[in-house]
This record gives sequence, structure tokens and C-alpha cells, in this order.
Amino acid sequence: MATSTTGQPPPPEEKSQHTGSVDAVERTGAAKPRSGTAALARRVHFLAGLAVAPFLVIMCLTGLANAFTPQIVNTVHGQELFADTGTGSPRPASDQVAAAAAAHPEGIVKAVIPPPEPDRTTRVVLSVPGLPDIDEFSEEDLTVYVNPYTDHVQGELTTVKDRPPAQVWLRNAHGNLHLGPPGRLYSEFATSWVPLIVLGGLVLWLGRRRSRGLLTSSRRSTSEHARLRGLHGWLGLCLSLGLSALAVTGFSQSNFVGDRVDQLLTTLDSGEPSLESEKVAAPPGAARIDIDRVLETAGADGLRGELTITAPSEPGEVFTVEETGEGWPVQSDSIAVHPYTGQVTERLAFDDYPLLAKLNVLGVRAHDGTLFGIPNQIVVSLVALGTLVLIVLAYRMWWSRRPRGASWPPAPPPIWRAHPKTALLALVTAAAILVWVLPVVGITLIGFLVTDMVINAVKRRRRPRT
Repeated sequence: MATSTTGQPPPPEEKSQHTGSVDAVERTGAAKPRSGTAALARRVHFLAGLAVAPFLVIMCLTGLANAFTPQIVNTVHGQELFADTGTGSPRPASDQVAAAAAAHPEGIVKAVIPPPEPDRTTRVVLSVPGLPDIDEFSEEDLTVYVNPYTDHVQGELTTVKDRPPAQVWLRNAHGNLHLGPPGRLYSEFATSWVPLIVLGGLVLWLGRRRSRGLLTSSRRSTSEHARLRGLHGWLGLCLSLGLSALAVTGFSQSNFVGDRVDQLLTTLDSGEPSLESEKVAAPPGAARIDIDRVLETAGADGLRGELTITAPSEPGEVFTVEETGEGWPVQSDSIAVHPYTGQVTERLAFDDYPLLAKLNVLGVRAHDGTLFGIPNQIVVSLVALGTLVLIVLAYRMWWSRRPRGASWPPAPPPIWRAHPKTALLALVTAAAILVWVLPVVGITLIGFLVTDMVINAVKRRRRPRT
């Protein structure tokens, strides 16, 4: 007797075939995106992410170490940084400077940094010839560490902008892998591409959410690729803001993009200001004031925290005193002190900074993990660790798309021929603009476009005609 199959589930054979086709689509990525924008975002997100991920792993690992620089430096250089005797009243700062100068009579005093805390030593920065080259981008100095209670010289280190060797090493490892100027390209390549990769991922995530509803969950699937894609998408969404913020705040410290940022701030008259005191004439018979008088003037003017006193290098130049602590609240006020009368000749407060200059200072300190202390370090570490997990998921998801019996997973299908010539022209124009704004991104994007088109043209020529 014949029975109708309308409304009944398909036979087991048909159901098995249908499920297999769905899993194959999810595994191989054969399903085409619904729009040209999604197709472009998918291809750029995949290929750029595949190329940038190894460099981003290095950035995350070195960034983790760099975020905890204060703790590492205190451990490695504790003998120099911490006073071995912290009882009694501190000696005059001028006596401590004299002790450092006596230890190195060939040196010239450049700066003095009194201890910001009672258990710290006084740092006297000297210009001494013949120092070892530990940084290719800045001049080295010799910093002598003096016990403020005994005037005893506890140690000395070759420093760069008052950064001890451990801090210089960590900074260069993160910024250029100790390869000098060529090494800076690796970090700029990774950080410049991160915002574009994040943008491509958001386009894909929003496209999938829009097709299923922003508040609805993804359909369940037994495909490993689908599960990894869902986890990768949600984790990427959570990290997108922090990852992009770290990349953007690192721009000002990069090579090419850093120059563009400086040019932009200068054009907008929003660069970081500095004291511009002119030379002063010495009154007849007057002697130059000492460091103690300069400190007294700075305290009376309201400067607090860690202070860096820069000594005059020529007759008539003024003393400058600057708040150089990196924590919150931000203290970056500075004054110029007359070298003979001890009067303040110029003052520059952080409140006087243009808005963009303030944001740049805050961004750099947040990037380094020094703006909010331990909480800032924890946030940076979580973003770095989360990014490492995100990259592992991405590679695993890519490998799960490998067809049975294939050696390598396929890349998303090329989309250039499917786009109108006007869209491709707009893309090439955008790449040309990026050559100036983000030179490393622009050049690599143009190289990617040319290489991708050539490879696809060769494949089409080799494809047998039917």
C-alpha cells in the first residue's frame, strides 16, 4: 500500500547526505558571503590575520614582560635603586651631587632626580664619554645612585633617558627585537594591521548576527569549525576595543606612523609643549645657585612627586624642574628657575597642554601599563593573553577547514573578479592613501593585491577548458 511522504522527515539516507553537505560547507568554507563587502572583509581578515598573527604573538609576549617593567627593574637593579640605609634625616642634595661628581670627575652633571620615596636613592645623571652602546636610538648616560642619608655611592649604571639597562632591554625587545631600525618594521607591521583586521572581523560578526538576529544565539552545529568560529567571534568582539586601543596608542612610538602623528599634531598646533626660556644675564658678582635652592623653589611652586632637575649646560641657561612620575593623577608640570636669583621665570602646567597632546600622553602611559599602576598592568596583560588565545583559535579554525585528504586548508575564494571595476579602483585608491597615513599597511596591501591577482590569473590559465 502506497503512503504519502508529505510532511514526514526524509529517509535516513537523504538526511545523512544533507547533514554531510552542511558539514562540508562549514569545514571548507565554500559558502559564499552574502555581499561584496562581507566577501572582501572575509578575505582580508583571513589572509592579513594569517600573515600578521606570528608577529602579533611576539608583540603580546614581549608586551606582557614590558607591562611589568617596574617590578622587573626593581628586582634586577634593587641594589642601585633602594637605599641600603634609610634612617635619620636626608643629607643636602648638593652634597649627594658632589659625592657622585667626586666618583666620576670626568663627568658633567646633566640631571638630578631626588628620591620620590624615602627608601629610594638619589639619581645623579652624568655625561661621560666612552659609554657602551645599549640603545641605537638615544644617547647613553652614566647614572650614579647615592644614598640620601649617608652620601654613599651605592652603584652606577649606563642608562638611556634615566632608564636602567633592564628597562632599556625590555623596551627594545618589545619595539624592535634588538634588531635596531630594521626591527621596528616588525612592530609597526603588526600594530598597523590590527585595527583593519579587527574591523574586518566586526563586519563578519555583524553580518552573521544580522542574518540570525543580534539577540539570538547561533544555530547548534556538530561541526568543529562552527564551534571554533563562534568562540573566536565572541572572544574577538570582547577584545576588539582593548586590542585596537593598544595598537593605536602604540602608533606614536612607531617609526613611520609616529612621524605622521607628530606632523598631524604640529599641523593642528596640538603638539606636546615645552619650556622655552631664553638665556639670562648673570648679575655682577653673583654665583650660581645650588640644587638645594632649586628644590626649595620647586616645592614652593607646588611641584610634587618624582622631580627631574636638569642643570644648565652653558652659562646663562636656566634650571628646569619637571614632574616625571607616570601614575595617576597625571603630574607633568614644569618650571624654569633663574640660575642666579632662584626665581621662577616660566611655568608650564599639564592643564596648558592641548587636548590631543593630553590624550597622547595618557595613551602612551596606558599602553605601557604605568597610568593606573597594577590595575593598568592587569588590563594590558588580559588583552595580551586573550589575543594569544584568539590567535590559537584562529589557526585551529583555519586547520579545521581542511578537506579530507587535503594537505592544506583552502583560503577564502578570490573576490576581485566579482567586484565591479569602480569598486576595485576605489580599493586601490584607498591603498594609495594608506601608503602615506600607514605606510607599512599601504605598501603591504598593494603588494597583497598584486600578488593575489597574479596568482589567480595563473590559476585560471592552468585550469582546463570545458
